Amino acid sequence: VQVVESGGGSVRPGGSLRLSCAVSGSFHSLNAVEWYRQAPGSVRELVAHIGSFGSTKYADSAKGRFTISRDNAKNTVYLQMNSLEPEDTAVYSCYVFITTAAISGVEVDYWGQGTQVTVSS
Repeated sequence: VQVVESGGGSVRPGGSLRLSCAVSGSFHSLNAVEWYRQAPGSVRELVAHIGSFGSTKYADSAKGRFTISRDNAKNTVYLQMNSLEPEDTAVYSCYVFITTAAISGVEVDYWGQGTQVTVSS
C-alpha cells in the first residue's frame, strides 16, 4: 500500500491550497483518513478527520477554513485549505486506515511522506 500526498507549496496569506492524499495498492477498503500537520519545533497535531461514510471533524484552528472530503472511487482524500495564515505553515501528512481483506476484517494504518505548506508574504 502506498500513501502519497501532493498539492503543497508556497502561498501568500489569504491564499488557498488543495492537498491530495492518494492511496494505492492491494486492499479491501479505505476507511478513516486523517490529516496531520507538524511545524518546526512543534508537536504533530490533528487537523481534520473523515470517516468511512464521510463524517468529518476539524481542529478548532481549521474550522471554517479547511474542508476535508473524499473520492472513494479514486481512494483519494482532499484537504481544501482557504484563508491560509502564516501559522498554517507546516508539513502536512495523511494517516490512513485500511481494511486489508474483507474476509479478515483486519485494519492497518499507514502514514504518507508529507507535503510542505508554506504561508508567507
